[in-house]
Amino acid sequence: MKEEDLPAGCGEVADAPRKTAATRIFETALELFYQRGIRAVGVDEIVCQAGVTKPSLYRSFESKDALVAACLETFAAEGMAELDADIEAAGACPLAKLRAILAHMAAELEEPGFRGCLMSNAAVEFRDEGHPGRLVIESCKAKFRDRLHGIVGALDAEDPDGLTDGLILLIEGAWSTHMVFGQRGPANAFVLTAERLISAHLRK
Repeated sequence: MKEEDLPAGCGEVADAPRKTAATRIFETALELFYQRGIRAVGVDEIVCQAGVTKPSLYRSFESKDALVAACLETFAAEGMAELDADIEAAGACPLAKLRAILAHMAAELEEPGFRGCLMSNAAVEFRDEGHPGRLVIESCKAKFRDRLHGIVGALDAEDPDGLTDGLILLIEGAWSTHMVFGQRGPANAFVLTAERLISAHLRK
């Protein structure tokens, strides 16, 4: 790629020879979408930050919507893989698995630069049920609920559906309030509140 082919003010990134244009576009877009929001980031900014041309983007992704869907799919798959690893490491006890989920979510809240859940943030931006990104979001959230419900269902809980949905409300609420108050705001009560909710649902 020639320097004059790049958008004004942009240059080749230092590691360009080691990554394809598609990879650089994807990684740049995912980072910008998470930090700034999807609608706030345009194609011009993505290609500029990635050090590629706009035609390179459209050769790799047919539209920005397609790029958005690809980013969300990868974010969801990687996040679920990390969560599953923590769940499996907790052993066979359902309550230990459930607490592993709580610990995983609490650790995310402590991560430097945490900007909430990309899927939840994107859901606010994409209300159209037919949008490619919206379909990925709905699928991701449904899979997580099913995973959580399967673990809750193995407990001696009076209302597995209610406990599952209550925990999801707490998780989503912790992510949302963290964006306003930070870790020391209401999100700080996440694990304790979740433990009390679980205890309230378990048969004595």
